[in-house]
Amino acid sequence: MSERLKGKVVLITGAASGIGAETARLFAAEGAAVVLSDINAAAGERLAAELGAGFVAADVSVETQVEAAVAHAVCLHGRLDCMVNNAGMIGVVGSILETSADDWHRTHSVLLDSVFYGIKQAGRQMREQRGGVILSLSSLAGVVGGVGPQVYSVAKAGVIALTRGAASELAQYGIRVNAVAPGLVVTPLVEQVYGDRDGAVEGARRGSPLGSPAFPIEIAETLLYLASDEARHVNAHTLVIDSGVSAAGSSASALFHSRPGGFLGTMPKLD
Repeated sequence: MSERLKGKVVLITGAASGIGAETARLFAAEGAAVVLSDINAAAGERLAAELGAGFVAADVSVETQVEAAVAHAVCLHGRLDCMVNNAGMIGVVGSILETSADDWHRTHSVLLDSVFYGIKQAGRQMREQRGGVILSLSSLAGVVGGVGPQVYSVAKAGVIALTRGAASELAQYGIRVNAVAPGLVVTPLVEQVYGDRDGAVEGARRGSPLGSPAFPIEIAETLLYLASDEARHVNAHTLVIDSGVSAAGSSASALFHSRPGGFLGTMPKLD
């Protein structure tokens, strides 16, 4: 490894599995002092032991627990250079017409409120340091309507708006704020949707214009770039990682691309 994060202190929420776990492994391999946070204490502590990293249990839907996680990282290492707001879930599914207010708020508390808490608490620490990087997980569902559950999609769109607003405010303190918006990635949550890992891999493959499934390590590698000094001028940006779905859909133009060359319809005559 090139140690692109050597000397950096990184706090990752939702770090016990999926994208969070792969990000923790990659960042640690790149020289970062990683602190993991997850509501699943047993899984989080196992990964922390594997990596020789710190761990703090936290429910990211509760601001005081996010504040405590940031404080724990600073207590361990004296500073915080990068915050990765990764914790998430799918949340309530079904028609917006049948969604209860309680389910709406519960879903947003994990997917959007937690990002606000992470930006706020990490941003306060980084303001004192005069620098840092905050990264958050949005989703293709927040970029293109109809590719995710209704409430999930709204929350992920909110992450994008919050990223832009926070970046504008915090740039004066040397803090960069960016997001990534993955398409379908083979994670434990997606495996639940498809029933098992094989189903998730096949679903991700079929949904990709490139014909290949995306895995957590590939999202982690993008987060590594954004966390590194190589991205020192990347700010207020949401990087979409969807194999091109948002451009044309997985098969939107296949009908036309598969036809012989030529025009459909009548071309006007030119004088």
